[in-house]
Amino acid sequence: MKNKHNTLAALAMLWLVAATAAAEQKIKLSDLPAAVQATVKAETANATVLGISKEAEKGKTVFEVETKVGTKTRDFVVDAAGKVIDVEEETDLASVPAAVKATIDKQSAGGTVTRIEKATQGTTVSYEVGLKKNGKNSEFTVNADGSLHK
Repeated sequence: MKNKHNTLAALAMLWLVAATAAAEQKIKLSDLPAAVQATVKAETANATVLGISKEAEKGKTVFEVETKVGTKTRDFVVDAAGKVIDVEEETDLASVPAAVKATIDKQSAGGTVTRIEKATQGTTVSYEVGLKKNGKNSEFTVNADGSLHK
């Protein structure tokens, strides 16, 4: 009976790995459609490209580009037409708007902020904050106006 459970667990893990690999495919810049290549080249002019992947998001093909600008990460998603639809860039507390900083300070009291990422989707900006408090890691999101994202 124990071997049957081990076999089922192993098959489940293989299926999970295969499903993840099918959902995200690593590709080269030269394999991107021309419009996407042009956008990636423009967006990475002052960056180091760490990786590019092709993904299906809400039934549409998109391309995620992971980069590093200096010491900070900057990742973005480009649609098949070459339009940047999502950007996440590492930032620091000194660079966020005052209302966002006040909320981060309040939410992180007694803890340590481990990362802040500015996320831009279209014209909507928010800040994803990693926090270590009482030995536990957590995260929260702050809208550009300083309100907590629900």
